[in-house]
Parts: sequence; C-alpha cells; structure tokens
Amino acid sequence: MPLTGSASSPASMLDEIPRGAKVLWVTSTGGHLAELNLIAERIQPSAGSRWVTFETAQSIDALQDRPHLFVDYVSPRDVRAAVRAARKVLPLLRRERFDACVSTGAGVAATILPLAAWTGIPTYYVESLARPHGPSTTGRILAHVPRVRTATQYASWADSRWSYAGSILQDWSVEQGPVKEGPLKILVTLGTIAPYRFDRAVDAVLSMLGPQDEVVWQLGSTTRTDLPGEVHDQVSVERLTALSSAADVVVAHSGVGSVLQQFSLGKSPVLAVRRSAHQEHVDDHQTGLAETLSAHGLAGVLDLDRPSRQLLLEAASRTVVPPPSFCSDLELEPGATADRS
Repeated sequence: MPLTGSASSPASMLDEIPRGAKVLWVTSTGGHLAELNLIAERIQPSAGSRWVTFETAQSIDALQDRPHLFVDYVSPRDVRAAVRAARKVLPLLRRERFDACVSTGAGVAATILPLAAWTGIPTYYVESLARPHGPSTTGRILAHVPRVRTATQYASWADSRWSYAGSILQDWSVEQGPVKEGPLKILVTLGTIAPYRFDRAVDAVLSMLGPQDEVVWQLGSTTRTDLPGEVHDQVSVERLTALSSAADVVVAHSGVGSVLQQFSLGKSPVLAVRRSAHQEHVDDHQTGLAETLSAHGLAGVLDLDRPSRQLLLEAASRTVVPPPSFCSDLELEPGATADRS
C-alpha cells in the first residue's frame, strides 16, 4: 500500500481538468472535505466553482469565501438523505454550467455524481485515503455508473475500473528527535462522528497519564464526567489548531480529517482505531489507514488493550515533514472538528 509516486499527484485522470475550470466539488465534511481541498489546490479551479457539502464548523470556515451550497447531513448508508441532497442540487445543475464534477465521497456523492454525469458534466470520483484495501460502498456504487470515472490513491488495488491517481500524502517524511522525557502536554481528539462513542480510547489514554501531564479532550459523542484536565464536546477550528500546535503529542481517532490536520501542523499523531464490533463506527476502514501510516512511520497506533506510555513519548519526538512541492500551497482546513470518516 505505497504512498509513493509523482509529488504532483493526485494526477492521472484529473489532469484532464484544465486549470481555471469551473468545478462542482461534492463531498462530505471531515476528512473527505480536507482531501478534496488538497485536490482543488492542485487543479486551481475558477473562482466560480461551487462546493456542495454539509454545514459544520469546518465547512463554514473553509468555504466562507467560496461559492457553496449546504445540504442536509447524509449519515453512512442513509439512502433517503442522499436522495434529498441530490434533489437540492438538481436545480443548480440545471441553472449553471460546470466543466467538471469531482468528489472524494462519501454517501452524498452516491446520488449527486450520477446526476452530474447524466447532465453531461465530466465526473470524477477519487476514493478516500481511508480506503487502502478497496473501495467504499459509495465507490462500489459509482464504479458501475456510466460516465463516472473512478480512481484510487493506492496502487495495490488499482485495476481496469479504478485508475491509480497517486496519494495526497506520498513523499511525506518524518524527522526523528530525541525521545522526550517527563510530563507531557496531550491533546485527545476523537472527531465528532455521531452517534458513535469511543470510550476505549478514552480509557486507554487515562491508563497512560502521568501525574504531571496536562490533558485537553475533544470528545465528540463520547460524553464523560470522570476526566482530568480540560474537557470539550467540540471546539472551533481555530481553537483545535491552537491546541494541536501547543501539544507535545496528539492522540486522535484514525479519521482522515484528524490525520491531515495533524500532519499539516507537523504532528505525528498516535492513532486510536475505531472498530465496528465495539459500535465505534459503521465499519473497520480506520484500521487500514492506521496500518498504512504506521508502516510508513508517519504515525503510531495505540494498542487499546495494552496501551503503553512509551508510544506517547516516541510520538512527541517526531515531526512530520511534507515534500517541498507541498510547502507553498498546502493549506488544510482542519477536519477533526467535524470528522465523519
């Protein structure tokens, strides 16, 4: 599952979209929005391009100066909500002309992209970085829709139906410093995917804390009253960025939005993986992403059954470094406050 290739990727089929094109961007929030923003930075579309997504703190901040249309939230596998979103977008497709439609998922794309393709817009679906072993349910649906081009960020499962588009994280590296000792400033951010709790991650962190550690918790749906430090359900994008920057180590759920935000700040996070068997997510796709990032040394993975403080100390000594070509134009909208990956 390599994260290698040309530093200018995602590319391949997306090279067909000329710079300055008017693009309809369709995406869920969280990691999907963060990934699609990176692709948009590469394509450099016209100012008249339009974004279709959900209204969250992340999307409000990211799209405040860009034309957008907010649709109601589409939860995983909620067909009715996906159809309602498509109905809201249909007048836009009839009213405006677009040169391309691009999406990274999730459910909101399953109904809107076929509409875009049906109206004659060149339509592209890039599967999320969160899917290293194969396409999501949305991807499997769209791969069979006429006129929708599909691509993967993993060469290992590319085939005649799925072209390899490179990875948005390829060629990133890690600088290793001396292992930190003593008390830590720790940020724990579990995303805000509703209604899934993640108590196993909270309990694992609690077992690793030292008496002098300072902890800030962003828990989403995991409401707790037994925690030391500063506790929040959600924080603003600006606040989460500041807390991440100030932390020695960040423990995050293995959602793409959370990961991309921490990488953009130079942080090598410790990832806690949600599992469907514990009712922590709709499926186990976070496992593959965590394994891939760990294999490339970009992140640590927390053993929720046998947590070790040493993992926190090692993560605090690492710095994630983007390739030089990313430094001038990589501006990620932090995704962890609304991470639905």
